[in-house]
Amino acid sequence: KLPTMKMLLSLIALLSAALLANAAPPTCYSRVLSLSKEITESFKELQTSKAVDSCVEMLPRLYLDIHNYCVLAKLRDFVAYPRCERVLEVSELKEKARSLYTIMISYCRRDLVFLTDDCNALESPILPPIEPS
Repeated sequence: KLPTMKMLLSLIALLSAALLANAAPPTCYSRVLSLSKEITESFKELQTSKAVDSCVEMLPRLYLDIHNYCVLAKLRDFVAYPRCERVLEVSELKEKARSLYTIMISYCRRDLVFLTDDCNALESPILPPIEPS
C-alpha cells in the first residue's frame, strides 16, 4: 500500500508543477513579442478594412520585428504620424504602439536583445511562405 501512495503523491506533485508552469506570469520578452504580433495583425486588418478612412492608406508601414533595433524608430514614427486622429481604429493602434515602445525602452530595456539594425528589413519584410491548405 505504501508504494502506491508514494506513486500517487509523485503524480500529484508532477501535475501541480505542470499547472504552476502554465500559470507563470508572462516574461517581458513574451509580452513584447505578443504585443508586436497583435499590432502587426491589427495593422493588416486596418489596411484591408473597407470601412476605414482614406488616410489609412497614407499611414507609415507597420511591420514590427522586435529583434531589429530600428523597430523603436518605426514605433516612434507611427505614433507621431499627424493624420487619422478621427479614425478610432488608428487611435487604438497608435495607443498599442505607444505601449509597446514604452515597454521596450523602460520595463524590458535590459531583457531585449537586438539581432540587427537593418531598417530596410522593416520596410520590405521577408514574409514566411504561405502554407497550402
